[in-house]
Amino acid sequence: MQPRNMSMSGVVDLAAVKAAQEAKAKAEQTRAETARQGGAGAVSPADLVIDVDEAGFERDVLQRSAEVPVVIDFWAEWCQPCKQLSPVLERLAVEYDGRFLLAKIDVDANQMLMQQFGIQGIPAVFAVVAGQALPLFQGATGEEQIRQTLDQLVQVAEQRFGLTGLTVDPDAEPGAAPAHEVPAGPYDALLEAAVQALDAGDLAGAVQAYKNVLNDDPGNTEAKLGLAQAELLQRVQDMDPQRVRKDAAEKPGDADAQIAAADLDLVGGHVEDAFARLIDTVRRTAGDDRDAVRRRLLELFEVVGPEDPRVVGARRALARALF
Repeated sequence: MQPRNMSMSGVVDLAAVKAAQEAKAKAEQTRAETARQGGAGAVSPADLVIDVDEAGFERDVLQRSAEVPVVIDFWAEWCQPCKQLSPVLERLAVEYDGRFLLAKIDVDANQMLMQQFGIQGIPAVFAVVAGQALPLFQGATGEEQIRQTLDQLVQVAEQRFGLTGLTVDPDAEPGAAPAHEVPAGPYDALLEAAVQALDAGDLAGAVQAYKNVLNDDPGNTEAKLGLAQAELLQRVQDMDPQRVRKDAAEKPGDADAQIAAADLDLVGGHVEDAFARLIDTVRRTAGDDRDAVRRRLLELFEVVGPEDPRVVGARRALARALF
């Protein structure tokens, strides 16, 4: 089964932004439902290391990653470096006391997963956090570097997605923790329709689907973020990039020219450039032009996500430019 919402590159582009928005909302939904049902329960230390195959990937990795970061160890019986790395990862999974779950995948028996992750050699270690896949390291790696990588993973999972891990009880029976299914929410069908419209290139349909949710639930975070993205894509779809960038270069004080160029910057993954361009334009303009630039910058903040450190820094820079 194709892993959903996977962003394998480290560059923040629109696909990754959309995936992160979906993942965070679903992680929050899972935690809320788990709390409503009385919590996920404690797991045994033996439950922190699991074997995963293609049939169970959705359940054991993607769904579980809404509760806890899942570290994937791709290995094979014939791989000598794997035999050195795997025991270290298994020991650290127990030592980290539920802050991540270790999933072991035998590449010989699961060739499709190996191909989907783009693995060229093993051992290879990935993580999945709230449905988002990211590469950690490949080949023989020292324990100190592994620890540093895991520390960063745990920190990102907690700060960006609120994933604090599993509760571990040494006396718990292995496999005894209840598994909770997340029921469909009241707007799941509309939100899914919006995502499908985006995937199909139907930007007008996606915009309308998100607006339908917001008409009934103005505070719906996923719909607000999705609408900001869909509207951005609508704005840039008919642009001539060369013409837009030429106008922006020739007219540094023209609000419309700089706004259009900033939209292109963001779609291309140049987040800092987009923010810096509009903040500089705020300094150069006044009145209605300045307010239009400020509003567009706030819309782009919504696309990237308010918790992103680049947004936090840009908000401070905007405040200095305004006051």
